[in-house]
Amino acid sequence: MAGRRVVTSAYLLTGSEPTLIETGPTTSASTVEEGLRSLGVEPHDLAHVVVTHIHLDHAGGAGRIAGRFPSATIWVHERGAPHLGDPTKLVKSAARIYGEERLRDLFGPVEPVPLERLRAVTDGERILLGERALEAIYTPGHASHQVALVDSNTGAVFAGDALGIHLPDVGVLRPATPPPDIDIELGVQSIERIRARAETLLMFSHFGPIDDPAAIDELCALASNRLRRWGEIVRQGMQETEDITAIAEILRSRTIDEFAGVTESDEAFERYEVLSSMEMNAEGLARYWRKRAEAPS
Repeated sequence: MAGRRVVTSAYLLTGSEPTLIETGPTTSASTVEEGLRSLGVEPHDLAHVVVTHIHLDHAGGAGRIAGRFPSATIWVHERGAPHLGDPTKLVKSAARIYGEERLRDLFGPVEPVPLERLRAVTDGERILLGERALEAIYTPGHASHQVALVDSNTGAVFAGDALGIHLPDVGVLRPATPPPDIDIELGVQSIERIRARAETLLMFSHFGPIDDPAAIDELCALASNRLRRWGEIVRQGMQETEDITAIAEILRSRTIDEFAGVTESDEAFERYEVLSSMEMNAEGLARYWRKRAEAPS
């Protein structure tokens, strides 16, 4: 993504109806296309594209991929479907977080998916892919439009960002808590839903598979604990200051122990920051606590 390797994943399910899970951003579309071709999938062979949610590092390239693979049906949670058909509001929201220039550099242009090729899914729905199927499990928390996907053939669970970010060469699990709709309680519940189903393979969008059941269980427990811990750190920080930059620094300083020897000057740390910076994480969690305070009791 944006010139960086080992950052974001796309997966191919083989069979009579080849299926791509996650497109990545438009800046990754050529790499995805080349990867599919190297696996023998030509433009008219791809039958389906399924995205876990519509954040631009997962689905920003859906419109470009749809254009290059004209036979593919594009599947997304019902809350996200309108924004893939018309990404105007999605792009405006992302621009408020990243800024116009960084948005272009990281994700590139966001093209609409033709409405006639879009399909919306809901919790428990099965997407039929010939001799296999994907079950959609609604997993809000990171995003209100996120689903995990369970493959009927292997039991693999494609988790999107429900557990956060886990770059395998670094070995650190880090929460991803961007605005606008991070929800700690829903996030913990979603992690538990995934934990109950991920018996064989857990597939991170950032980045790659985990195939050890004990490691899957450990990562799910760690994801829940860190999400709660990060939320509490930001809540305490909000009692000290209203400045989001200062709150982000509090979050950074109190969680640096989680990086097990990786310093902030390391390239590995920078890859985590590209995906979900401390400022973005702090802003999302602060927004969560403000919404909680404003909600009627």
